[in-house]
Amino acid sequence: MTLLVLGLVLWAGAHFFKRAAPSVREPMGDKGKGIVALALAVSVVLMVIGYRSAEVNDVLWVAPSFAYHANNLIVLIAIFLMSPAPRKGKLFNNLRHPMLLGFALWAVAHIWVNGDVPSVILFGGLLAWALAEIVVINKAEGPWEPTERGTIAKDGMFFVASIVLMGVIGFIHGLVGPSPFGG
Repeated sequence: MTLLVLGLVLWAGAHFFKRAAPSVREPMGDKGKGIVALALAVSVVLMVIGYRSAEVNDVLWVAPSFAYHANNLIVLIAIFLMSPAPRKGKLFNNLRHPMLLGFALWAVAHIWVNGDVPSVILFGGLLAWALAEIVVINKAEGPWEPTERGTIAKDGMFFVASIVLMGVIGFIHGLVGPSPFGG
């Protein structure tokens, strides 16, 4: 569990580094992007190893059977929000942080169907990071204006791409863990 928590802390620290320590980050220039990317890669490895090696002794809740289908719908919406659709389409053009909101939805969906302690720590920690990131960005950047609205056709194109991507992600998820599509 220590590696899992360490990975979460490194993930959040790497993302907040730019705003928490601008006097340290700015002089690094482009080299700083590489350091942050490396820290993020290491954080993901730590979270995966920590999560997979954590003992599941305590289950806080068991999701009802319908939750798995609702989970997949929520994850599909999350993937759509993390696509270019909110910036290039019409439906979600007014969202300031569609990628972070999509990430938060993804985390909520995973918490809902995984009531064991390691899952709550992992997905709850990522949810807390995403919501904190929204607050930090809003404070740092001030008022925001949406971009020019796109078309519903672009939304449709990205929605179809989101369905395909969810199928690919679900297939890979089934290879390394439980299948999100059942069976």
